[in-house]
Amino acid sequence: MPRVEAARKLLAPREDVWAFLAEPRHFADWWPGIAAVEPDRRGLAAGARWQIRGTNRPSFLRSPNPSGMLLVLAAAPPERVVFQLTGERIEAELRLEAAAADRTIATLTVNGPWLIGLGRSFPHRALNRLHALVQTAAEV
Repeated sequence: MPRVEAARKLLAPREDVWAFLAEPRHFADWWPGIAAVEPDRRGLAAGARWQIRGTNRPSFLRSPNPSGMLLVLAAAPPERVVFQLTGERIEAELRLEAAAADRTIATLTVNGPWLIGLGRSFPHRALNRLHALVQTAAEV
């Protein structure tokens, strides 16, 4: 399966980024193609299973539009989360590295089949959305 990776500096401390990610319902805000998340009681913890629903925008050359289940494979607060979207056979790892007291480097690695539209831009789009949502340290 193809592997694509992107990194982005986020304008927020690593703990703030993790706090945002730890709320499962925020997943739909930053992951492309997700419309809704119904988490289990474990939240963002290894073994958690979240029901997800895609945006259902049909297209011949469609982008990833997951539905089914998100399985959290590993979670190491505030450094790393690994998850699998079972319906689309996507596995992703998000690593957070403190770049400064108020900056975080987020690196997203995604493995999945090309047939679902997983291209080089996919992790960039996800990180751009995450960047827009967690700018707690942005200068005005």
